[in-house]
Amino acid sequence: MAVTGSGEVVTAAGQSVDGQTIGELAEVVKAGQCILFLGAGVHHAPPVGSGFEYPEKERPPLGGELAETLAGECGFASVCADESPTNLQRVALCYERQKSRQDLVNRIRAAVDDRTEPSPALRALAEMPFPIIMTTNYDTLFERALGLSPVRKRPVVGVYSSERKVTSDYPGPGDPSAERPFLFKMHGDIDVPESIVVTDEDYIHFVLRMNDVEAMKPIPGEIQYRLKRWPTLFVGYGLLDFNLRLLFRTLRWGLDQAQWPSSYSVDVRPDPLNKDTWTKEGLRFIVEDVWQFVPELYSLVLGRDMPKM
Repeated sequence: MAVTGSGEVVTAAGQSVDGQTIGELAEVVKAGQCILFLGAGVHHAPPVGSGFEYPEKERPPLGGELAETLAGECGFASVCADESPTNLQRVALCYERQKSRQDLVNRIRAAVDDRTEPSPALRALAEMPFPIIMTTNYDTLFERALGLSPVRKRPVVGVYSSERKVTSDYPGPGDPSAERPFLFKMHGDIDVPESIVVTDEDYIHFVLRMNDVEAMKPIPGEIQYRLKRWPTLFVGYGLLDFNLRLLFRTLRWGLDQAQWPSSYSVDVRPDPLNKDTWTKEGLRFIVEDVWQFVPELYSLVLGRDMPKM
């Protein structure tokens, strides 16, 4: 990775991104005024030659991989012969119908949480001073990464509830901080089976909950407040990911565009149609792989090289 005379950062893949954009992002992260939003892609394997290792036996499967495993175990090909076995929402619904909800959640836990370990990239993100972290991942890997960080961070964990009730908030004392961050698991936690959002029907219910009256929305009030004022950094999503676009729309619903704080999306291959749409709405793109981006941000924020671990 090198910096050109124009201030662009040139990655190992020959792509270039705006160095000023990453510099501005690093400043708000250092100030403890940035929300980290994690998707499943944060767990992907490092590219060959990156210098980092994340063995397959320690990695949770990505969505399509998990879907194919579940599809093979529930006879998806015979039940839905014309559908893709990589569509996790549809495959999960089939698995639930052919077996049971408990079997589905137990199988997901075995795949994404049992015997898995946080990657060097996830541990590096956990070291950085993000006071609020949101994730659509079910696993406990980020919680474990926070506990492994040099300061042994102790997060307050909030979990999505499908029930229509007032959402529990950050208990204090004080505001979320780098040492005691607020981690909100937006699609549920594998240790809270009833919270998991994975089937088609779960997503329909989730959308309805997200558009509930203010006091009953599943997002804690502290996070709703900060989303309107702090930039958000999306890591582990692609623009073709419908869930990212749905979340982005839902989180900003009812806000005038002039009120939207900057947001950043790390995406090595952003879809050109969606990129054009979202750029006009204030989403700034960092066209890098997670394993290129995280070491660079780590160095800018913490002033040292990211450990290989």
